[in-house]
Amino acid sequence: MKLLFKQRMFSWFDSYDIYDQQGNTVYTVKGQLSWGHCLKILDAYGQEVGTVKERVFTFLPKFEMYLGGQYLGCIQKEFAFFQPRYHIDCNGWQVQGNLMEWDYQITDCTGRPVAAISKELFHLTDTYVIEVVRPQDGLAVLMFVLAVDAEKCSRR
Repeated sequence: MKLLFKQRMFSWFDSYDIYDQQGNTVYTVKGQLSWGHCLKILDAYGQEVGTVKERVFTFLPKFEMYLGGQYLGCIQKEFAFFQPRYHIDCNGWQVQGNLMEWDYQITDCTGRPVAAISKELFHLTDTYVIEVVRPQDGLAVLMFVLAVDAEKCSRR
């Protein structure tokens, strides 16, 4: 399954559209006013299906993921010198990024690929291509991409 993640150019809060391979809108993400980032994920019918919420007052950035209203797990940036590293407390996944923070690989606890995320260059807004091995993991992988993008935005 392939998803295209595009940030909207003009919005007061974080706002994204996520498309499938045919160009259909699969999810819409809307930021809310709060301490730290709070991103609500809506399906194609406008129903809220998930939330990514930044925990404030932590040493390194940490984001909690909720599927519906149920806690799914969290993503926390790890201290690293050269390559960005994140600890994912969700499904036993592990993540590794490249030096420029444009490409990420998510694997399961056995080392099998879950998803590959790559940032497309030469766009006016953040644009990522998300390739997910199992379609049922698509929403959780999307939450990871939202958390990483929010963390990078906070650093700027």
